[in-house]
Amino acid sequence: MILNSKIPAGQLQSKWEDYKSTCKLVNPANKRQIEVIVIGTGLAGASAAASLGEMGYKVKAFCFQDSPRRAHSIAAQGGINAAKNYQNDGDSTYRLFYDTIKGGDYRSRESNVYRLAAVSASIIDQCVAQGVPFAREYGGLLSNRSFGGTQVQRTFYAAGQTGQQLLIGAYQALERQIALGNVEMYARHEMLELVKVEGKARGIIARNLITGELERHFGHSVLLCSGGYGNVFYLSTNAMGSNVTAAWKAHKKGAFFGNPCFTQIHPTCIPVTGDHQSKLTLMSESLRNDGRIWVPKKQGDNRKASEILEEERDYYLERRYPAFGNLVPRDVASRAAKERCDAGYGVGTSKMAVYLDFASAIMRYGKVEAHKRGLAHGDDKAVYQLGKDVVKEKYGNLFEMYEKITGENPYEIPMRIYPAVHYTMGGLWVDYELMTTVPGLYALGEANFSDHGANRLGASALMQGLADGYFVIPYTLGNNLADDIRTKAMPTDHPAFAEAEKEVSDRLTRLMSIKGSESVESFHKRLGKIMWDKCGMARNAKGLQEAVTEIQALKKEFWSNVRIPGEISEFNPELDKAGRVADFIELGELMCLDALQRNESCGGHFREEYQTEDGEALRQDDQYMFVAAWEYKGDSRFEMHKEVLDYEVVHPSQRSYK
Repeated sequence: MILNSKIPAGQLQSKWEDYKSTCKLVNPANKRQIEVIVIGTGLAGASAAASLGEMGYKVKAFCFQDSPRRAHSIAAQGGINAAKNYQNDGDSTYRLFYDTIKGGDYRSRESNVYRLAAVSASIIDQCVAQGVPFAREYGGLLSNRSFGGTQVQRTFYAAGQTGQQLLIGAYQALERQIALGNVEMYARHEMLELVKVEGKARGIIARNLITGELERHFGHSVLLCSGGYGNVFYLSTNAMGSNVTAAWKAHKKGAFFGNPCFTQIHPTCIPVTGDHQSKLTLMSESLRNDGRIWVPKKQGDNRKASEILEEERDYYLERRYPAFGNLVPRDVASRAAKERCDAGYGVGTSKMAVYLDFASAIMRYGKVEAHKRGLAHGDDKAVYQLGKDVVKEKYGNLFEMYEKITGENPYEIPMRIYPAVHYTMGGLWVDYELMTTVPGLYALGEANFSDHGANRLGASALMQGLADGYFVIPYTLGNNLADDIRTKAMPTDHPAFAEAEKEVSDRLTRLMSIKGSESVESFHKRLGKIMWDKCGMARNAKGLQEAVTEIQALKKEFWSNVRIPGEISEFNPELDKAGRVADFIELGELMCLDALQRNESCGGHFREEYQTEDGEALRQDDQYMFVAAWEYKGDSRFEMHKEVLDYEVVHPSQRSYK
């Protein structure tokens, strides 16, 4: 199949404006006759459902949590990017676009990324109008800080809980539409199948997670806003409920999966402490603004951090990447930490951690505060206390969280951090209009592949989710629904709905009838170990081939020996989890196949066979400058299609942050 990305003609800077000016519209009376299904109520889903409800569409929104407020977007900490240039430090739409393309190691689509940068400023205006309490400067302007991969300050934030505050804003907008009757909310419902009629997405089969009942829902279009698939690794920064099921069901019904092997490893997470853990905790990348990352210069140094003198410390990011220092992109920082630990310089009991130290930042801020108060010659203890108060105001909740988890006071002892799975750049392949290869089926936010290439820059996830929901889908959805206004709402006794429901029912019955001896959790944990060891921060051909074989064996064992207690027709979280893990196993195999065919290193995909002399990622632009879009062809069978990436404005070069 030739993939049509539907990129508008014309200059890059004017494509989106020209598209909006010429796309088809649906008049208000017709919108009231059109039904739209939205799966997921995180930032992408809540903003899309609220926007479409406001426009007059009949919207049904689904989430598996007990409230839209529980969506995993709430966990985002550090901030949201926008090219407002409030700091007057050289930012612009073009610079945000360029940083994002470069940060993604030249594996994203130019037109989508430029549109993202162009609408970013509008997101901030929208959120301020909703009452999102962004941090402000003394004079009242919104405050900004830096994130990795940039040399400007463009990240807007609300302490260390930006995701929560943005989600509350979108949630309020959504709840208003629910109260007005424009959006019908289905909490505790999970999409388990896509319904297609004559090749188009026309609805879903959902399971009521309280009663176990299967329900049929019609929609003229279906929007998947169901997040990423980082939990395929078991240990990740994702909430335990985050899963790939909605996207995977769509994939098996014909939606191509783009770049599944592109996984983001976040450099600043609290290290693993033992086999008892079920998830990892993120420490916001914003901490790299002021925290300095280091390891001892001596291998196997067991002294306390406070006993290691300044000249005995290796600030390795500042040493290797002087232009960006501690603010290199996530993939670069993660690999550098792994390299130091593998070489024997790690700290802590596991030796698989590095220090993130705020001591110099506390003193720096303290001196500024002392000057402001006329205490320029105050003693170090007083200066330290003043600086600590400033840091507490900027990052306090993150420091509290770290202390609760580790029992250590990060104001006095440097944080210990190590990389962990965080975000997934891969997702359902979509065109410029965010439509998948199934007509009428869209993917927004982290569920699609479109904006981040092989590595996402920090603070861009919130930007993409809200851009897609508030500012892109209202236009692109209308452009396609304008041709659907004569289609009446379809009764759910249509044969396509009955067939899809039978598929779900048979699958659930098969799961429950296995009655094996091993728990769902143990299979998930075993899958995660295979994925992390062989398709994690570093990959190689031998390991990936072994992983495919091991995952196929694990799948066979899962379907013959998993134990699921309870019944189908009741509240049964183990059954819900079993379905999700079954999908993760299938996805894991595809991720390894995708990583195996991409014989290059780029961004978060680091093939050990392809690296420069100094250990940086070595791309093969002449062979792999494409999106790998995978078509499902049956059990363990996938066919790869390519979308060639054409760079008209940015000329790809070897990424350097030195």
